[in-house]
Amino acid sequence: MIDPQLLDILACPDCKSDVIEKDGKIVCVKCGKKYPIRDGVPVMLIDEAES
Repeated sequence: MIDPQLLDILACPDCKSDVIEKDGKIVCVKCGKKYPIRDGVPVMLIDEAES
């Protein structure tokens, strides 16, 4: 689980929208891209995202 304070400052690197944590991934609320969380660290790289 990602710290809620960290989620508050994270943004989607592609569209710059807010993100939420869902099903073990960081999910953009606007474009829907899903970024993996590896060893408790969000990998916020566009190349690593699932559409």
